[in-house]
Amino acid sequence: MQTRGGSPAGTVPNALRPEGVRVAVFAKAPVPGGVKTRLAASVGEERAASLHERLAIHAIGTAIASGVGPVELWCAPDTDHPFFSRCEREQGVELHAQVGANLGVRMENAFARAFAAHRALVLIGADCPALAPRHLAEAASAVAAGEAAVSPAEDGGYVLVALARPVPHLFEDIAWGGEGVMAATRERLAASGMPWRELETLWDVDRPEDLQRLERVGGLAAGIAW
Repeated sequence: MQTRGGSPAGTVPNALRPEGVRVAVFAKAPVPGGVKTRLAASVGEERAASLHERLAIHAIGTAIASGVGPVELWCAPDTDHPFFSRCEREQGVELHAQVGANLGVRMENAFARAFAAHRALVLIGADCPALAPRHLAEAASAVAAGEAAVSPAEDGGYVLVALARPVPHLFEDIAWGGEGVMAATRERLAASGMPWRELETLWDVDRPEDLQRLERVGGLAAGIAW
């Protein structure tokens, strides 16, 4: 874990004093053909959707196990799919619909809701089985100290972002899914004067080779069998 950029911790201008931390899990409805499209090309749409569902359940379990705070499930395209209702019923998550034309806008809206309630937010995706409760706890520690936290992904993106106050332009004009997401995020954080912690670099499941890696590291034993 590294601390980078910005002002020293505790001296961030206009830092919020969060009244708590929440965890947001971003997930799509597990509709065949609508999720894990790169995987679906090799394993089929039904199996890819099943894998996405299991990864989302695993991500929610990780968020709950972290003990960071209440867990929200941010659903796309809306909260209507039966899978989301089952997560609400069985795992006790609070459902919210993702709103916005692209991922950046949708994430910004989730953070804006937390900031309006004077809360910090740790946001994770649903496709990183390597993300562990300790990573979320580290992120919560960062925002409590007035810092941001980001966990880079091996493919150039990130799998976790945590904030306790707005960072201007952090989610704007980024080619989501591309190799330059993390680099652009570092630039925005540095320009804002916000100190940030970079957590462990992790991997997510998007391609057939990622699925093979999941199986090698014991994904079946972790309940992500498909």
